[in-house]
Amino acid sequence: MSNFVICINNDSNPASLLLGKVYRTLPDAEAESHNMFRVIDEDKSEPDGYLYPASMFASIELPEVAERALMSAGV
Repeated sequence: MSNFVICINNDSNPASLLLGKVYRTLPDAEAESHNMFRVIDEDKSEPDGYLYPASMFASIELPEVAERALMSAGV
């Protein structure tokens, strides 16, 4: 699984997720087994992220330099 996803559907959570924005995911095997992603969303108050249906995102592969930049920016 990619460490980053792009939001493709925020209908149920428009305040927490921005359509077209790249989000970092956190590893969570149990969530993945239920077709969910653990995502650091706009709220950022929960360092362990929130669970969202995987169907709300598309996994993306970023160049290493982009991943490093996003990680250092706290995305």
